[in-house]
Amino acid sequence: MVNRSCIIRLSRYRNALIRLKALNFVKVFSENLADAARVTAVQVRKDFSLFGICGNRRGGYLIDELIAQTSAILGKDKVQKFIVVGIGNIGRALLNYPGFRRSEIEIVAGFDVNPAKCDKEALIPILPFEEMGDFVAQNGITFGIISVPDSAAQEVLERMLEAGIKGILNFAPICLKEPKDHVVRNLNLETELENIIYFANFAEQTERE
Repeated sequence: MVNRSCIIRLSRYRNALIRLKALNFVKVFSENLADAARVTAVQVRKDFSLFGICGNRRGGYLIDELIAQTSAILGKDKVQKFIVVGIGNIGRALLNYPGFRRSEIEIVAGFDVNPAKCDKEALIPILPFEEMGDFVAQNGITFGIISVPDSAAQEVLERMLEAGIKGILNFAPICLKEPKDHVVRNLNLETELENIIYFANFAEQTERE
């Protein structure tokens, strides 16, 4: 199985390719993509070889072909549908974020336990949490986002798994365990900000010494 770092690099390569295409480039070399991902050209070619992507050292890669190949690998060759559970500040921001569609990601529904937040007639419907299982089954949803308080996150995770969700991004400030045959990624914004603060302060202190 390909490791997570490789997939992250592949995503960076794809983003760089899209930018180059917008600038009317037709071909690209591994050195160009290496700069975008802050790796070596050897690493780029090694990553591509894992997926059977071939280029020519002198001729480079055709950008259109490479975008198509990386998009297929990353699941961006078709729209991937997600649900969001927990329509607080983060959940509502996710529902309203316009950039997902450009990345072939579509938030198709939100769910909440608070009836006052539910709106079945909204552009992206917000439904009662108890309806989540039926909605997931009827619409073939396999991806979900958790944005509830930490006290409710484990229950939401279990209900998502029971409903058939396979991939989950967790914004709740608690680390949820990844069950077998499922993917759970924990993203704690407070922890990320604390990391930024620490390392920025550390760098400033080092410069003074």
